[in-house]
Amino acid sequence: MRYWLFKSEPSTWSWDDQKAKGDAGEEWDGVRNYQARNFMREMALGDRGFFYHSQKDKSVVGIVEVIAEAHPDSTTDDDRWDCVDIKAVADVPTHVTLDMIKQDQRLSEMVLVKNSRLSVQPVTEAEWRVVCAMGGVSL
Repeated sequence: MRYWLFKSEPSTWSWDDQKAKGDAGEEWDGVRNYQARNFMREMALGDRGFFYHSQKDKSVVGIVEVIAEAHPDSTTDDDRWDCVDIKAVADVPTHVTLDMIKQDQRLSEMVLVKNSRLSVQPVTEAEWRVVCAMGGVSL
């Protein structure tokens, strides 16, 4: 299993919106960055990810699971763009803020710290464990 981080502006698509989709999940559509698209092409069924609220919240608020591998993004006719489907798995009891992440030396190389603008990004297993512990998640 691999780990990822999915960023969304809560005013556009929030954790509550994601949870409301239930087991059916939702396409992670609208990504128009080649690097983020390529990361989605690497994802496999069952991979886990952090759901991250960007903008003012700037925090990890939930855990998601990849439920459909990369396929054409339904929001465009341009065949360059793919997406995956994800479903909500669990809330993060204590939201893990970007400031908390930046203050933890163990996370200094995390993509979120180095390239905070990238909307879909990999997370190492070690980083996953640290952020889960910080958030009170036991998965």
